[in-house]
Amino acid sequence: MLIESTFIPFPSEVVVPPAAYNAAAGEMNVFLVVLFATIGADLGATINYAIAYFFGRPFIYRFANSKWGKMCLLNQQKIEKSEKFFTDHGVTATLVGRVLPGIRQLISIPAGLAKMNFGKFILYTTIGAGIWNCILATMGWYLHSFVPKNELASKVDEYSEYIKIVIILAVLLVIGWFVAKTLLKRYRSRH
Repeated sequence: MLIESTFIPFPSEVVVPPAAYNAAAGEMNVFLVVLFATIGADLGATINYAIAYFFGRPFIYRFANSKWGKMCLLNQQKIEKSEKFFTDHGVTATLVGRVLPGIRQLISIPAGLAKMNFGKFILYTTIGAGIWNCILATMGWYLHSFVPKNELASKVDEYSEYIKIVIILAVLLVIGWFVAKTLLKRYRSRH
């Protein structure tokens, strides 16, 4: 989970659902699975945050555009996209970004570049990573009731796609609600 939260591409779906699946079989403790997955996510996110905080934008962009950055599936556009998301949504982007596909691994970088308060950063990262790990653990636990172990990987892939769609739709609904609320408040203040 530490690796998954850095810029190295490694999906959390490979770790948490199988561990929760084993927990449902009595081989592990599901609460410890979520706890240690979240601690690992915090550590990985802290690495990204510290690199961005101490080395700055030129270093991050140089790395993203290097052959090593390309091997990590990074490029300047992805970094810029995560920065824009952070700028548009403020510190809550750290929380929300932890559950969004494509943003999850990179949201720590703009937080570091913006020199976000580390206490707030780690709090929001922990909450967001904890929510994501609970979702993945619930999926693994649920799949244990009807999926044979040899089919687990394919079912996790299938269910992960559904979860990503639901999360994206939920975030869009929340953003739409805030936009509508803001527009309505402006309209009322003018009339």
